[in-house]
Amino acid sequence: MPRRFERGVAVKVACSTLCFGRLPLDRALKTMEELDFSNVDATIAPKGPHLTPAEVAADPARCARLLRYTSSVVPAALNLEFEPNLDQETFVAQFDAICKLARNLGVATLTMPAAASNTSLDQEVVRLKQLVALAEPYGLVLTVETRIGTFTELPNSAVKLCERVPGLGLTLDPSHYICGPNQNRSYDQVYPYVRHVHLRDTGLSPDKMQVRVGQGEIEYSRIITQLEKHRYNRVLTVEIVDKPENPFPMETEVRKLKFLLESLAA
Repeated sequence: MPRRFERGVAVKVACSTLCFGRLPLDRALKTMEELDFSNVDATIAPKGPHLTPAEVAADPARCARLLRYTSSVVPAALNLEFEPNLDQETFVAQFDAICKLARNLGVATLTMPAAASNTSLDQEVVRLKQLVALAEPYGLVLTVETRIGTFTELPNSAVKLCERVPGLGLTLDPSHYICGPNQNRSYDQVYPYVRHVHLRDTGLSPDKMQVRVGQGEIEYSRIITQLEKHRYNRVLTVEIVDKPENPFPMETEVRKLKFLLESLAA
């Protein structure tokens, strides 16, 4: 059930499929259901644990059934990755198929990584304008994630992209601003452009990208306050990535962060 910020703006807490990447997709969705999630943020990636862009392009109806009818958890966002060396025709076909899937699922937000940090601004603006133009006819908001190693790894660069590409939004992943080149400095300037959020707890160095909830530097209450200030009314996604080396049980940490976010956004 959607929670509400103090001023009455409804938000939902979703679970990323990356939280249960070692499980088959149907079991991952059932696990989210057992943890009382109502919404899922589904990752579609060539090397991801579940659906790939090629699979969506080949059989979008099957992918829609898997995401919508396997459990009671409803898709709320899609998180996308593509093979880096795809020819343009194949890329456009895959991207268009994912846009159709999103529309059929009732999803409004797509997240992608921006280009590498050494890419020229003008070059990335051209690319993202083309993608926004492809997504908009389907009623979708395209966002780029704030991520180490990409053009958005520094807040000012992320803002420049949004200023230059009308309709583009940001998926805020504060972990990358905590332990990346931003070195835990303020990133308040990005909030007017935030259209989606990925969250986990994080320490001050790249090797502490994921730590137990409460042992890191993420100021969840401050993030919620800033989102409220800018009338954010979309999704907060728990995105603790399922890795064999994680020194904690996934279900426990996912549940803890879910409860924390719901308590803050209530």
